[in-house]
Amino acid sequence: MTGLLARLLGRLPIGWLQLTHNRGRLVAALAGVAFADVLVFVQLAIMGSMSIATGRPYDFFQAGIMISAADADSLTDGSNVARQWLFQALVHPEVTAGMPLFVGSVTVQRGGSTMTLTAFGVDPAQPAFLDPALRPAAELLTLPDSGIIDRLTRGLMPDEAAAIGPATPSAFEIRGRTLTMYDGFDGGGGFGVDGYLIVSDQTFLKIVQNRQSTAPDHVLLALKPGADAVRVSAELRQLVSDKSLRIRPYAQARADDIAYQQTRRPTGIIFGFGVVIGILVGLVIVYQVLSTDVADHIREYATFKAMGYRQRFLLGIVLEEALILAALGAVPGYLVARALVGGMRQMTNLPLELGARTAVAVLVGTIVACALSGALATRRLAAADPAELF
Repeated sequence: MTGLLARLLGRLPIGWLQLTHNRGRLVAALAGVAFADVLVFVQLAIMGSMSIATGRPYDFFQAGIMISAADADSLTDGSNVARQWLFQALVHPEVTAGMPLFVGSVTVQRGGSTMTLTAFGVDPAQPAFLDPALRPAAELLTLPDSGIIDRLTRGLMPDEAAAIGPATPSAFEIRGRTLTMYDGFDGGGGFGVDGYLIVSDQTFLKIVQNRQSTAPDHVLLALKPGADAVRVSAELRQLVSDKSLRIRPYAQARADDIAYQQTRRPTGIIFGFGVVIGILVGLVIVYQVLSTDVADHIREYATFKAMGYRQRFLLGIVLEEALILAALGAVPGYLVARALVGGMRQMTNLPLELGARTAVAVLVGTIVACALSGALATRRLAAADPAELF
């Protein structure tokens, strides 16, 4: 290692030799950096899973524009909208079709387990608004008290979920009614629900209390091929009578929902602070290690200054130590975090992942944080006279 670093640096790797001189301190420093990396990795994985889980329900449908109430910050929150705005929107020459979308929470009883699902009520006669993978099941929703359920629902056994199909339907109880699931799809639970359920709008009104067919949660609009969703949205805001409605491109509604979950909901803010805390922990640990190392070798640094070496050389030694700590500490931190995230994914069924992009970002962030700590640790050497350091 010493020879490799000597070739890379073009000089004796003084920083590496200082770190390895006290093996106990080196191990403690690497453990501290790895611990900070684990915190950051896990928090970033959770934040990433929040984005995926928030955007996943939007993948169940296809639309060009979505009309929502003024207070609808997410797909599942907000007031209802009047069905009449759908008919006003259809007047626009580039709007080809529209479908009311009903959203509600239901509690499903299955054997001795209870699951909370987000239910979507759709018009089975308009399968074009469904994702292509869901369209074949649209006809099944015309059957009384029927539905298709998320196979990845927490609390639903994988083998039982996989067996659900048109030839082998399964019965579930919701509000005292028996719903028959004729098919399934891969959704995955989120942070507030165990899974998802898609039913017809008529079935939805039977299983969700205090809802009316004239007041859906959102209105989905299909546009002519090549139509500019942003321009049409602006024109619809002038066309529709209720000026308080949120009329946005469907992709923009999804992006707004993710931003809302990450920056305005308590859960997203807490996870964001977790990342910041992990960075601060790493800064403090590395600063303590490097400042102690500088103090222990203050006579050697004074000798370098007396020999004419500039502050840049001394800073280079400390930064060399910081980069070594960052690189060596990130590896065990990533491996431990990967194991933790894998266990959490199995237990919670959340879409937790640690991709290569996240790993590179954390490594770069760790190097920057360690370099900053190193720069702070050498500030005593900057203006000191060599004689004062002995």
